[in-house]
Amino acid sequence: MMNWNDLLTTRRLGMEHSEKHDGRSEFQRDFDRLIFSAPFRRLQNKTQVFPLPGSVFVHNRLTHSLEVSCVGRSIGDLVAHLLQKKYENEVTYLPEIGAVVAAACLAHDMGNPPFGHSGENAIATYFSEGGGREFLSQLSEAECCDIVQFEGNANAFRLLTHPFNGRRNGGFVLTYTTLAAIVKYPYEAQYADKKKTKFGFFQTEKTIYSKIADTLGIIRNPANANRYVRHPLVYLVEAADDICYQIMDIEDAFKLKILSYEETVELLLSFLSDKRKQRAIDTFGMVKDVNEQIAYLRSSVMGALIDACASVFVDNEERILTGTFDKSLVGSLPQPLRDAYSRAADLSVNKIYRSQIVLDVELAGYRIISELIDVLMSAVFNPQKAYSKQILNRIPSQYDVSSDTIYGKIQAVLDYVSGMTDVYALDLYRKLNGMSLPAL
Repeated sequence: MMNWNDLLTTRRLGMEHSEKHDGRSEFQRDFDRLIFSAPFRRLQNKTQVFPLPGSVFVHNRLTHSLEVSCVGRSIGDLVAHLLQKKYENEVTYLPEIGAVVAAACLAHDMGNPPFGHSGENAIATYFSEGGGREFLSQLSEAECCDIVQFEGNANAFRLLTHPFNGRRNGGFVLTYTTLAAIVKYPYEAQYADKKKTKFGFFQTEKTIYSKIADTLGIIRNPANANRYVRHPLVYLVEAADDICYQIMDIEDAFKLKILSYEETVELLLSFLSDKRKQRAIDTFGMVKDVNEQIAYLRSSVMGALIDACASVFVDNEERILTGTFDKSLVGSLPQPLRDAYSRAADLSVNKIYRSQIVLDVELAGYRIISELIDVLMSAVFNPQKAYSKQILNRIPSQYDVSSDTIYGKIQAVLDYVSGMTDVYALDLYRKLNGMSLPAL
């Protein structure tokens, strides 16, 4: 069974013996370090669900991550308050749970490539079905799984921990606890589920994760020794993400007229208790602006979900600490919240994620990412060619394209591509295809 005093530590990757130098807590320092970083800023030009830019402002990865962090802090603070009643002063950093979750939420999408999930699919498919297949015979089975199942979650852990060329050991040098809190799938690609194919770290970072897990006392999965169980705070990060993308996507869909006012109101009201519904009806009598009405309903729904997820976590704390809790917090919601969330999820799949505006950007992104990888791979593996030299000059020196291994070269290309914004990827694609040339 895991122990909170082990799970919550200020030990930092790459600076294991350092001491803090100011009045901030170590977990607040993690938060600040992330929010001021270049990879975090780049999220402002990465697609969340709807294409960027547009005449109506909707969420990008940056605004989504900030909102997830806000919700995560709320859930974490509430959980800490509830657990304090049980443990009193037995757990040193228990009051800091909200700060840890807030920092981890900031980082949870930092490894995602441009164009949302279509970017992930494009990378994976390039190696499983496209030009990258020729390299698979030169990789180990575990390395092949990393590439053909490319996963933004694993890439976030790499981005935060890998010592890129010219950078210090430990990557972002975050606390072990914050790093563990973002690893939603604590196992290698080769041990992932065959259908979901999600995993938490690449071969290059598995030793780092094992070091963190062993230090924190994270146990092996009782049902599968090839996997670790989640750090408990992963459940809170996941819940914050689930709440935000589900509820905020509904609000965005209303603004884009994908959902009608009536559909949106009916859906959001279904989450609320009779008392909260009456409060909403009373508020509508005073607030006539429809956008403000939807915003009020959305905030009420999020408040109800935050309270419920914190309660589910505390009620299942022992199972979480023993590694026998195998659901998400939103998947364990009480009624009527569970049914309401399921209806919202079904509607999102059928009317939002399959809408033409979303499919168009996914198709375009798929094409752009595939062609960029093809050009870059050709340059990296044929550096003697004149055109390759021009391409290689565009790749920042932090990416080790001259690695001694095939796997290392491939990872360098994917590090570069996954770090691009939608705008940068589109601009580079146009330039490589002669669509956007400087004036002569």
